[in-house]
Formats: sequence, structure tokens, C-alpha cells
Amino acid sequence: MSTIRDTQVSAHDWWRGAVIYQIYPRSFQDSNGDGIGDLPGILERLDYIASLNVDAIWLSPFFTSPMKDFGYDISDYRDVDPMFGTLEDVDRLVEAAHARGLKVIIDQVLSHTSDAHPWFEESRQSRDNPRADWYVWADPRPDGAPPTNWQSVFGGSAWQWDTRRCQYYLHNFLTEQPDLNFHHPEVVTAIVEEVRFWLERGVDGFRLDAINFCTHGELKDNPPRREIAEGFIGVRPDNPYGYQQHLHDKTQPENLAVLERLRRLLDEYPGTTSVGEIGDDDSLRVMAEYTQGDQRLHMAYSFDLLTENASPEHLQATVRSMEAQIGDGWPCWALGNHDVTRLATRWDADASPARLRLYLAFLLTQRGSVCLYQGEELGLSEAQLRHDQLVDPAGITFWPRYKGRDGCRTPMPWQAGESHAGFSRVSPWLPVPDAHHALAVDHQDNDPASLLNASRDLLAFRRRHPALIRGDIHYHSLHEEVICFTRHSGGESLLIALNFSAQALTLETAWRAEALEDAPGMINGHWQADRLTLPPHGIAIARCVSEAH
Repeated sequence: MSTIRDTQVSAHDWWRGAVIYQIYPRSFQDSNGDGIGDLPGILERLDYIASLNVDAIWLSPFFTSPMKDFGYDISDYRDVDPMFGTLEDVDRLVEAAHARGLKVIIDQVLSHTSDAHPWFEESRQSRDNPRADWYVWADPRPDGAPPTNWQSVFGGSAWQWDTRRCQYYLHNFLTEQPDLNFHHPEVVTAIVEEVRFWLERGVDGFRLDAINFCTHGELKDNPPRREIAEGFIGVRPDNPYGYQQHLHDKTQPENLAVLERLRRLLDEYPGTTSVGEIGDDDSLRVMAEYTQGDQRLHMAYSFDLLTENASPEHLQATVRSMEAQIGDGWPCWALGNHDVTRLATRWDADASPARLRLYLAFLLTQRGSVCLYQGEELGLSEAQLRHDQLVDPAGITFWPRYKGRDGCRTPMPWQAGESHAGFSRVSPWLPVPDAHHALAVDHQDNDPASLLNASRDLLAFRRRHPALIRGDIHYHSLHEEVICFTRHSGGESLLIALNFSAQALTLETAWRAEALEDAPGMINGHWQADRLTLPPHGIAIARCVSEAH
């Protein structure tokens, strides 16, 4: 059994236990009929988001960009790409979200820029200009080969030759995404000021993309990986990135100084927060390290629950390992996002409503904050697209073994009977799958038994119970197919049991529990004295009265 103390939350610590709804702007709502979602479209749908009973929204990048990686290649940190709207649209969106009690978190891509960013355009001109060392440049080996064997997440060498400087530059992602040199103090200062710009506009926090990639180590070759196991998005048998142990190209000790500088900035704006994305072989350890104390990130999440493995053994091992390491740090859990196969397909090929409710209950009852990706509340499945329909560079490069990320980025279905499901008046940038029409918001809205309404009910239930938001957590061994734990805060103690089996279970337990009067209908397991009955994929949440004698 592992135990983590109850965490007391102040008004500025709203993020502890918050549920953050991730919006991929290109795919949420098109307001101007160009087939691409935009900021005014999100504004139109804020009442829907508020109805979900979430606490905040996270907006994937909307900054000026050539869109080689769909906004994760930024050419101007301080402006909005015209396809998404204007700075004034951001201001209106922040104001309207706040009026509905929603915080606003925006993506910040700090480890790299676009090659169209003015900083890089200047840096590549010569070896002696004012920004010559703002990016990671290195001479070739004597035979002209790249400086190291480092690989890009998107395949191939992480070094690109530049004929102006007759040097290589580092790009951990696309060649059009050169890495900034965070060993240069002027770079750190410049990035801090780019972040400050948005704090001054009233945003409540930042999701920090690939935050453990900011600093690199010595220019030494990475050793080969002992085995290629599924993990971070680039670690797959079809991608040479997964063939290495990434000892020198990311997650360096110097990265902590960058995080501490960012935290000092955020502390100037009380009530703001940060959540870092960690992609690493030892990501749980890095999550713990990056969030411990009050000088680093507020929260972090990893890809450990974004894999194909939905076994209770794996899920429980992941959360228990995190709890054992994190101390006073804080995790942020996610089961899906814009980079991985949709949860309904990845963990449940049949998209069984009972299993999807179970996964939602697992996510919303763990200790930590939560990121909920748009469409998960609807049970959207992965779109199956043809090669000629793909726009994601990763999918195009690695087809057919890896189909890329387009399948989880298709437009939100709002209206079942409308063309393009109410997302747009014209053909959208990615097609709406036929299967998604039946899962549209308007269709589920009117069905009390829908996953959408179950999601709303469980999120409202979580809000009413402090133990689920910030309580301590104790894991218990009950059955190999059941994840069982207690959450405790103040005078409230809750027992949670989640049945990952397709069989009904009746179990003798060590506790006496009683039903909660406000439990939503999806909580269908029952304690009777010290006996627990769980339907297939059943969920039990009850008030813990005492241990049985």
C-alpha cells in the first residue's frame, strides 16, 4: 500500500485537482466557413464546455506559423495566425471563459521555433551575428557526417546541414523546427519575455510542449536501446528514434534551471500555473523531479497512460509508481490527446460504453489533475483515413505501419443531421468520419444514458467531493482485475473499486461502506456490509464507514 498525504489547496492553487479540457482549435468549430476551426468558433461553444463541469480549457497552438507541424512550429510567439483569428479574439475568449468560471491555459512551444522565425533567419546568416548562438549549431565530423548519431522524433538524423554557415543545426522534430540553445542566457531571457506577453493578456497558465527537450548535453553519440518498447510518440519499431537511449539529447540536468526561471516568472502572477509534457524513457521519475518543491513546474504529464496497454496491472503500476516518487509534486493524468490514437479505439476496439465509462472513472478518481481531450466525452473513435487524406508529416513519412495523428484530430461532431456534423459549412481540413455523426453532441445531449451525460454527471460528482480533488490516496489489493483504493480529505473518506473484467464479481472486502446519495447512475457497484458486488466493467464509489472486523 502506498500513501500520499492530503494536499491543502489555497485560492491560488485552483489547478490542484482541476480538470482541463483540451481544445485542438483547427478541429473544434469553424466560424468563418474556411473549413478550419478558429478562436471565434471556440467562443461560440464555451457554454457547451462549461456544461461539462470542467475547470479550465487548454488551447493547442494558435500562434503565427507556417503550419509544417500544425502550429507547433511557431514563427511569432506574440501573434495569432490569421486562420485562427486575432489577438482581440484571444482577449474576448479569455474574458468570456472567465465569465463562465473557466480558466484558460495556452500551449507554449519553447524548445524550438519554426525555421521561419526571425531569430533563426538571423542566426543562420553567419557565425558572428548577434543571434548566431541562439540555436544549436555544430561542425561536421571530419568525414562530413553529422556531429552525433542523434535521431529526430519524426525520423532520420536530428541534424540538418546549412550551407550558409557550413554547419549542422539541431532539430529534435522536423527539419523546419530548429532547437533553441537554452545554454545561452539571452535565449532564456527572450523566451521568458515571450511567455510574459501572454500573462499580461490575462491567461491563467501554460501547457509546455516537450519541456524536457529544452537543453542538450555533450555532443556524444547516444547508445543503442536494449529493446524497443512502446512509450513516447517517437518510440516505435518503424522509427529509428526508438533505437537509441536518449542520454545526451534531452532531459539534461541544466533543464531544471530553465524550469526554475519560468516558475519565478509565473510566481509574479499569482494564480497562474504550468503543466509540462514529458517524453522520456523514465518519464515518471522526470515528472516527479520536475514538479517537486515550489520552484519548478506546477504539474506534469507523461505518455505512460497514452500507450496501448489498458490492463489494470499496467494502470495500477503506473499510478502507484508515480505516487511513490512524486512526494510534494503533482501529476496531471491524461488518457488521450492530439498526438495519440483515440482512447475509444486504442483501449477498446468495440468502443463499449461500459468500458469507456470505466476508463473515465479511473481517470477522474486518481490523485492529481486531469487533461480531457475534446471528443473523449463523446467516445469518439479513431478516424480511419486513406493515405491521400493525410496531412500529418509523421503519418505521411511512416505510412503504412504508422498512420500518424490525423485520425485523432478530425473535427468535433456537433449536429448529427448536418453536413460535416455542424463543424463547418464547407469541406473541412480533415473529413468527419461517418461513425462520428451518431456520436454528435446534439444526439447525445438528448439521451440521459449517453456517455456525454455520464461524463457531465461524473465531473459534477467529482466537484462535490473534495476527497476526489485533493485527497490523499491509498491503494489496496482486492482482485487481479480490480483497481481498488481509498481517497481521504478532511472528514470525507471514499472507497473506489473499478472492475476491469468482463465478468460480474462479488468480493469480500476489509471495509464497511455505504452508498452516496448523490452518486450518478454510472456508479453501479454496491457494498452491502463488507461485501462488494461489481457488474462487468462496474464502478463502485461509496463512503467508507469503517474497516470490517
